[in-house]
Amino acid sequence: METVKSTEVTLTPEEKRRVRKKSWKESFTAYLVISPWLLGFFGLVIGPMIYSFYLSFTNYNMLTAPVWTGLSNYVKLFTNDPRFIQALKATFTFVVIAVPLKLAFSLFLALIFNAGKKGSGLFTTIYYIPSIIGGSVAIAVVWRQLFGRNGAVNSMLDSLGLSTISFFGEPNAAMSILVLLVVWQFGAPMIIFLAGLRQIPKDLYEAASVDGAGRIKQFFKITIPMLTPIIFFNLIMEMIGGFMTFTQAFLVTGGGPRDATLFYAVYLYEVAFEFLNMGYASAMAWVLLVIIGFFTLIIFKTSSLWVHYDSDGGK
Repeated sequence: METVKSTEVTLTPEEKRRVRKKSWKESFTAYLVISPWLLGFFGLVIGPMIYSFYLSFTNYNMLTAPVWTGLSNYVKLFTNDPRFIQALKATFTFVVIAVPLKLAFSLFLALIFNAGKKGSGLFTTIYYIPSIIGGSVAIAVVWRQLFGRNGAVNSMLDSLGLSTISFFGEPNAAMSILVLLVVWQFGAPMIIFLAGLRQIPKDLYEAASVDGAGRIKQFFKITIPMLTPIIFFNLIMEMIGGFMTFTQAFLVTGGGPRDATLFYAVYLYEVAFEFLNMGYASAMAWVLLVIIGFFTLIIFKTSSLWVHYDSDGGK
């Protein structure tokens, strides 16, 4: 058997120079095109992050120069700040309750709209609207009026002969209001779930029906396993959003009553812009980053146990 030898093209020094020049021009053009993004990324993201990391080791009130204090801010956070612990507790409680409810409700509606009933496209659009306006200041103000002492909800309860509820006076009621508001903004995960449902082959359901599998069995044996990559994505995004929830708690409950809804972002805002303790707030911001990164890492590490991808490797 004759062996075919590969031939290498030998370039002259002049040709090599031309190739390098052409490659440099192409690279320069590419970097020139993305330069606005690079300037924004390094100037508005990386730069402030590095500076905030430095400030987290200082005492800085924005009126005088930062004073280096070492780890004192971090030590105070975990040993001498009960409101920080309360903010962690309130935020974790909110995330544990709101995120699963939001995902479950989003999937439920996606299943309904995926049935392809008449007008489902219109209703999908209508149901998506809360996700666009739900996080706005206006909606938060309206929500506060609805659940106020003399608001529409208590007026309805009174007209039905039922006892009114002090939504902003009871910790559990105040937390429930915020959970309900966030769950109401289910449009974005619903659309993603709907897209995932429409990618599941119909043949799988037909084969399962032939084998005698009912709708419930098909849901748990076909729909859920095929949707696990979508569930994984929505879980990550909603968890991150839950830890950073600010507008709803700040405007609707103000962190009350008795700091029951003092979410992490609300307390961080108070420390930074009301108490002007920017060094301490920077330390809080970095702790939040570590917390979100930690739980994100856990979800990624455990995803191999429950997320199923359509590939030979099963991942």
